[in-house]
Amino acid sequence: MPDRSEDSAISFGPFRLFPKSRLLEKEGSPLHVGGRALDILIFLAERPGEVVDKRELVKRIWADVNVDEGSLRFHVAALRKALGDTGKSARYVVNVPGRGYCFVASLAPPAAQPTIDILPPRALPAPLSKMVGREEVVEKISSGLSLHRFMTLVGPGGIGKTAVAIAVGHRRSQDFGGRVFFVDFGPLRDAGHVATTIASALGLTISAENPTPALLTFLKVGPALLILDSCEHVLDNLAPLVEHIVREAPQLRVLATTRESFRSEGERIFRLFPLDCPPEREGIEVAEVLTYPAAQLFVERIAQSSGPFQLSADEAPLVASICRRLDGIALAIELAAGRVNAYGIAGTASLLDSRFSLQWRGRRTAVPRHQTLAAALDWSYDLLPAAESATLRRLSVFAGPFAPEAAAAVASGDGLSASETLEAIDSLVTKSLISPSGSRTLRYRLLDTTRAYAQGKLGALGETRQFARRHAEHFRDFFAHAEADTSTPQPEWIGIYGAELDNVRAALDWAFAPDGDAELGIALTAAAVTLWVRLSLFAECRERCRTALAALGDTGDDRIRMQLLSALGWSLMYGEGRAREARPILETTLELADRLDDKDFRLRALWGLCIDQFNNGQFGKARAFADRFANAAANSTDKTDVMLGDRLTAVALHYLGDQNDARLRIDRVHASLHVLAEKPKIFPLDLRISTQYFRARILWLQGLADQAQALAARNIEEGRANGHALTFCSVLGQAACPIAFWAGDFDAAERHGTELLEHTERHAIRLWGLWARAFNAAVIARRGDVATGLPLLREELNRAGDARFLPRFLPLLGELAACSGEADQVDRGLDVIEDALTRCNDRQELWYLPELIRIKGELMLRSARNSEGAEAHFRNAMDMAVRQDARFWELRCAISLARLMGGAGQSAEALAVLENVSRSFTEGTEIADKRTARELMAQLRN
Repeated sequence: MPDRSEDSAISFGPFRLFPKSRLLEKEGSPLHVGGRALDILIFLAERPGEVVDKRELVKRIWADVNVDEGSLRFHVAALRKALGDTGKSARYVVNVPGRGYCFVASLAPPAAQPTIDILPPRALPAPLSKMVGREEVVEKISSGLSLHRFMTLVGPGGIGKTAVAIAVGHRRSQDFGGRVFFVDFGPLRDAGHVATTIASALGLTISAENPTPALLTFLKVGPALLILDSCEHVLDNLAPLVEHIVREAPQLRVLATTRESFRSEGERIFRLFPLDCPPEREGIEVAEVLTYPAAQLFVERIAQSSGPFQLSADEAPLVASICRRLDGIALAIELAAGRVNAYGIAGTASLLDSRFSLQWRGRRTAVPRHQTLAAALDWSYDLLPAAESATLRRLSVFAGPFAPEAAAAVASGDGLSASETLEAIDSLVTKSLISPSGSRTLRYRLLDTTRAYAQGKLGALGETRQFARRHAEHFRDFFAHAEADTSTPQPEWIGIYGAELDNVRAALDWAFAPDGDAELGIALTAAAVTLWVRLSLFAECRERCRTALAALGDTGDDRIRMQLLSALGWSLMYGEGRAREARPILETTLELADRLDDKDFRLRALWGLCIDQFNNGQFGKARAFADRFANAAANSTDKTDVMLGDRLTAVALHYLGDQNDARLRIDRVHASLHVLAEKPKIFPLDLRISTQYFRARILWLQGLADQAQALAARNIEEGRANGHALTFCSVLGQAACPIAFWAGDFDAAERHGTELLEHTERHAIRLWGLWARAFNAAVIARRGDVATGLPLLREELNRAGDARFLPRFLPLLGELAACSGEADQVDRGLDVIEDALTRCNDRQELWYLPELIRIKGELMLRSARNSEGAEAHFRNAMDMAVRQDARFWELRCAISLARLMGGAGQSAEALAVLENVSRSFTEGTEIADKRTARELMAQLRN
């Protein structure tokens, strides 16, 4: 029996190890362990918590024998087997990949007077070779430590807390005389040994039940900085200890990194946010991308792993997208950059959709929990109580931000009440696994990497279908109320309901997938139509409705079919313009509405059929549908329906060339706007704003230029503030752009046209985008650069295709003809004008006809063959303008006629014509045509 009187035991779990006696006991009985395995245990146990390099172990255990690492692995495995180290509950010896082995058992040294051995302290890890995007943070924390004795750096896993803390340690090292100590709690499994772990990092070997007094003795000696890393799993034990030592050691500063705060006295929290990412913007350039720290880190890490790297213009948007999708998380960006050498940037971007990206490995020298995203998330997830881990899994069905009410509705149940779910969310926020999102109303979101991880856990437990269904049901019910919500102003409505667009998309994608619920998807599609219409997402509305109708089949519910067909017809009209399939779809909608006696959808179908006739140039038929709508609306108890009837008729009359009756109707709508609900449910535009831009057009044609321009200016501000994309396009395209153009204010026309084009590109509104490009070309030509503007205008009109037949394109065809004449392409101009005149006469599109006839007269004057008929065209156009009560066209015709007559020696007659027309104008003295008229009259008088 060996003499153990001089041999201090190392106690852990059920074991006692006597190093000098080379004896291991389990529960008081000797335990046989092989010699090499026992040597390994003794060597590791004498250096608890320290990672011992494999080569050092081999050299120590096999001093005179040359062996490879395979022998070491064999004997470590034998040791673990003897100790019952399963890697699940009992943990004694841990393999740290790429580094070595560490003895992590909870030590229970025998009670004795404390003895302290001073060993070399654990070295502060080397800083990163280059810190990207964190210089300001490092400086703030470094400065903060001069003011605050206890600071915690809080943030989600992988965001770079450890790297920042190490950088701060090196920055402040001289200030503390080199007494900067780094304590990594990551390998520690037993929170009862936080004090001994700190002692070990300080280079202290303490033999006492309570090592705190010895720690304080050491820390009171002078200034010191204690960096405590990865503290989240030991906070209950660590927090009171840190409070105590900070209070008792006045020259000590503590900097801790953790995923949730200590909630301790004197703690100053510094939350570390993700790196700033480049915005999502088409055509973003390399120089701008590289101004953002996330992209800088990505490119820097590519260069480190693959050699010199130059970001190209094609790759810049991909890098911006990668950084955004990785939420600016430093670890995720570094891991993604490590794939570029093998897959390229485009390939790496595509791999982000794969869950394998969670397993991408990083630097071999990184601690295990930082070597993959999955390991970083495992670290946090495994520490969660059951209620919190369940809540995190369930919330992964949300796409993007979500409201607390939605979270409670979807994630509660199955053992969790709504209040327990919300409490779990609060806790997950403090642990940096859920992020608050939004400033006006409280919302939450999961970072994309966290969401992908949690979805994997949800699927592994077979819970995906259950909670995806709850998610879809919640948003079906949520949007069932949205259409009836007409009292909420448009910007607020979009803020409330538009925020859920990503969730609607995710729910529909699941519902129509093979494992989904198509019936639920059909109901959700019908409920979400209002969302797509208000967001002007007509292409998406069209495709979603087609999917739902295909799933509904021929035997489904007719009311749902009517709702979906109505939405499909409207999305075709407003999204495609001259869509041939829109009319039969809307006619079927009307048949179903009549059969079901649904007054609301009857009006929707009639409205859609009227707009379809406008788009297809059948203005007489459009007027007939407007009358049917007005008759159907006459008996409605909803005053809005009557107003919509008047507005529809006013537009028809405007295009038919009856500006007087159109004005009466539109003024009647204007007078009733004060009783209007904010958003009529059957109308895709804002009725208040759309009424005013048609009023402005009519006022302008009637010669009331000042009123029209003032109304257009107010209309622009209202449309911009309203936030409805299609409405604002119409504000700019129907009134602001043409009125500025007709007024000769080409600076304003260019400004409005540019804003319209940018708006259409931002919101993907194709038809107005086509018009804006052609309009901007016409502005270039009218500003004097016909050589550039004319071919560009012709090109853009050709690109527009069938959209040229929409009423809004008619003035641009007139400008194409007029500019052709100015470019000495008279015959081409006459061809264009003849086609346009034929179109107007065939379609009863009479509102612009006086101006087309006038332009033809001007072209005839430029043609040697046709000049004789010009005067007749001017007089004809002038008479037509008078009949239409379109004084603006009358003035233009009078200018053309007077110029011709004056050139022919008929100055007195020409002056009489101009004076007679000018007297009827009481407004618009500074518009271009009034200035021209004044100058011409002055010439004729002389």
